[in-house]
Amino acid sequence: MIIYYVMVGLLAFCVGIAFAYCLKIKYIAKKIESADVEAHRLINDARQQSEIVLKEAELEVKDKLFRMKSEFDTESKDTITELRKRDKRLIQKEENVDRKAEQIDHRDKELAQKEKQFKKRESNLKDNERKYDKLIDEQKMQLERISGLTSEQAKELLLRAMENEAKYEGARLIKRIENESQKEAAKKAKTIIATAIQRYAGDYVAERTVSVVQLPSDDMKGRIIGREGRNIRAIEAATGIDLIIDDTPEAVILSGFNPVRREVARLSLMRLISDGRIHPARIEEVVKRVEREVDTTIKEAGEQAIFDLGVHGIHNELIMYIGSLKYRTSFAQNVLQHSIEVAFLCGIMASELGLDQKLARRMGLLHDIGKAIDHEVEGSHAIIGAKMAKKFGESSSVVHAIEAHHEDVPPDSVYDVLVQAADGLSGARPGARKELLENYVKRLEKLEDIAKSFKGVANTYAIQAGRELRVMVESEIISDEEATLLSRDIVKNIEESLTFPGQIKVTVIRETRAVEYANK
Repeated sequence: MIIYYVMVGLLAFCVGIAFAYCLKIKYIAKKIESADVEAHRLINDARQQSEIVLKEAELEVKDKLFRMKSEFDTESKDTITELRKRDKRLIQKEENVDRKAEQIDHRDKELAQKEKQFKKRESNLKDNERKYDKLIDEQKMQLERISGLTSEQAKELLLRAMENEAKYEGARLIKRIENESQKEAAKKAKTIIATAIQRYAGDYVAERTVSVVQLPSDDMKGRIIGREGRNIRAIEAATGIDLIIDDTPEAVILSGFNPVRREVARLSLMRLISDGRIHPARIEEVVKRVEREVDTTIKEAGEQAIFDLGVHGIHNELIMYIGSLKYRTSFAQNVLQHSIEVAFLCGIMASELGLDQKLARRMGLLHDIGKAIDHEVEGSHAIIGAKMAKKFGESSSVVHAIEAHHEDVPPDSVYDVLVQAADGLSGARPGARKELLENYVKRLEKLEDIAKSFKGVANTYAIQAGRELRVMVESEIISDEEATLLSRDIVKNIEESLTFPGQIKVTVIRETRAVEYANK
């Protein structure tokens, strides 16, 4: 029974497998059939697409051919047009050549006729020349008989007269050239000066000759004075500057001849006020510290000026003197700023003239170096500065430029004149220097009046901002020897009557003129 069920199960399993295999075969047949349909469809689509691409390609080729044909036609037309123009130009040139050839032929004929005429004139001139030579010989013989002179003697007289006339004409020509040269030189100088002013523009700040220290309150004045005035005496002794404590509210005035010491005193007093500890020992300590700081500031100012101007190789001591000019003023103009400006102006004008710019700047920077110590040494700051520059190894040209910039000695080079011009420009620019006009005029008038008070003085002229006095004397009254004595007397009177910085140069001029008149 069990075997029966097993056989039935096997039979059923075989039947199922056979059925499944039949179904699979049918499914595969359907797939193949659908694949064939899809393949036919894709082939048809590919054919249609290829036909479309071919049509588009044909259209594109036709379009390109059409465009190429149009471009070719256009270029052909342009080429034909250009060729026609060239043909016209060639035809015109040929016509011009033909006309010129005709003109040349016509000129050749005219030249041939003129040549014949010139030959005739030449022969006539030769005949006339022979006649004139004969007449001249006859006249020479007559002149020799009449004058009693030989031809050689007459020639000598004639040459002498021509020589005198040539000298006169040469003198006139030289005078005219000199006048023209002076005019051109004046124009060129004005152009160079204008260029220098335009290329350099510096700002000016009015400097004071006294320093004012603001106080937090009037009570601080008592502390500055100290018990029985010991603090103020200590400050004045340590700095060498006078302290003026008056009724000015909340302010102390520092007055002193040395600007560097005045700056030391100002900074020291400000430090003491801010610190609050004011007594002699503290004052000495602060002043020494500030002196070191000011020395450092002076050196840095000098080195910065040298760096800005591109001037190198200056002695260290000279650099310190340059930096100290930062605390010097001339008519309220800072001397260091003035020296830097003069250096720049000298360099600009030197470049316009094709000269050495660095040398010119060096001269401009050092031209007022004597003002750093002129309060300690007698004499003009120009002479003092020249001696300093020579001492510290500057060249002779730089020394002479410093010495000549106020005409203490005559200038002997273009650089000397450049320094003079730049110095005048820097001081004369608007806002550079300030002085009451009334005081300035009175000072010059007083200087001139002193010279006019002497016998034999015709005119006096105060020039160089009062640094020089020129005295014109009457030659009939004052002799050459007396002129020397007069200059000394005027100098002595000025020294006794006026107070002035530096020195004043007195020049007495005596002139003798011989005048005659030629009448006809």
